[in-house]
Amino acid sequence: MDNWRVAVLGDGGVGKTALAVQFTLNCFTYDPTIEDAYRKQLVVDNRMCFVEVIDTAGQEEYATLRDQWVREGHGFILVYSIASRSTFNRLDVFRQSMRRVKRGDPIFVLVGNKCDKAYEREVSRDEGAALARQFGCEFIETSAKTAQNVERLFINLVRSLRQTRSMEVSAAGGPAKQKPEKSKRGCIVC
Repeated sequence: MDNWRVAVLGDGGVGKTALAVQFTLNCFTYDPTIEDAYRKQLVVDNRMCFVEVIDTAGQEEYATLRDQWVREGHGFILVYSIASRSTFNRLDVFRQSMRRVKRGDPIFVLVGNKCDKAYEREVSRDEGAALARQFGCEFIETSAKTAQNVERLFINLVRSLRQTRSMEVSAAGGPAKQKPEKSKRGCIVC
């Protein structure tokens, strides 16, 4: 069984906690967070895995803590609210933080959350997809409230992590498995 630590990043109020709770506990909640962790076993492509979701604070005063969460993360979910242009405009701050701390191109998915609030939409689906192409990552719109695409988000992220991560030395001390050829990560719009 593979284990993945996934950090959820984005401005305050975008639904980071709600996504983590919906994925792990199958319910909707709103709870402002500084840091919390959620765990779930998941089957992806007939293989069991264990996903630990680190729910981070979006406020700037927690930037130092956020760097620690990024340092420990394997994959990332970068979230904005489709009903808030300002959360969309600040995404590059979080992306640059990930790139600086991870020293390269981390594996992440761009998420437009709150798609159940289409009547309040300030950021179009096309804008989200275009930004994901610019960032070189997948894009998906979700609703933590209705659970739309939430499990799909995590399944897609686990698949991406499995494709790009080199296999560690086996528990028996044998040689490391060969790293699969790195594919070009394109944009997948769900």
